[in-house]
Amino acid sequence: MHRSASRLTRVLACAAVPVILTVAGCSSDSGKESGSNGEKKSGSSASAKPNPKSSKTLEKPAFAALPDPCKALATPTIDTLVPEAKDKAGAAPKANDLAARASCSWNGLDEDGLKGSQYRWLSLSYHRLDSEASLGDASKRAEAQYNKEIEAAKTTEGAQNPKAEAVGEVGDQATSVIYVVKKDNNDHYNTTVVARTQNVVITLDYNGAGLEGAAAPDHAKLLQDAISAAKEAVTSVGAANKAPAEQSQSPQPQ
Repeated sequence: MHRSASRLTRVLACAAVPVILTVAGCSSDSGKESGSNGEKKSGSSASAKPNPKSSKTLEKPAFAALPDPCKALATPTIDTLVPEAKDKAGAAPKANDLAARASCSWNGLDEDGLKGSQYRWLSLSYHRLDSEASLGDASKRAEAQYNKEIEAAKTTEGAQNPKAEAVGEVGDQATSVIYVVKKDNNDHYNTTVVARTQNVVITLDYNGAGLEGAAAPDHAKLLQDAISAAKEAVTSVGAANKAPAEQSQSPQPQ
């Protein structure tokens, strides 16, 4: 019995060998097929066409820098728009960045005894935009910012009957927005001129009021002065981007 059992064990072991080899063979074939499929998938991925939008060449911005806003307007201009200015040099925020954003403001009270006082406030802001792959060309981005500034002026809190009009011969495009705001029982006559020159947007805010019984300022005169100052602010952008040799030959604001 013992000898018969041993023979039976050897027969069963030998019979199992072909089964194991068959399974191993199937596993090997499966590996080759998956490898072949992997190569095909990899090849199809490598042959995919590039996205034409990702290869678009962006325009080079026309202007790479901004002028110092506190020096962009000549001294006579400040004297005309803001008589008796507290600081003719202007007040600038610490966050000014002449590569992107910068601003400066002036205010003054011209007193005339019993006839009252004339108050004036002026602000000049610059915003320069670059070309960016995810946002577009610099000039197109500046156009969008230009429109935003106009809408911001038209929707100023407390603005009464705002009126917007196109302004010619100021940069590539310009718009004026005029309105009146009531402050401390006084009417403040506001004028905003928004202009764009290439990839730079200029926003000039100018307002005035007659205080202590003084006559209200002439709104048409305020607008005329604001437009003249905006032209000067646009010219300063070009001057700030000239080569050093060209800057030394250009007349500087006094």
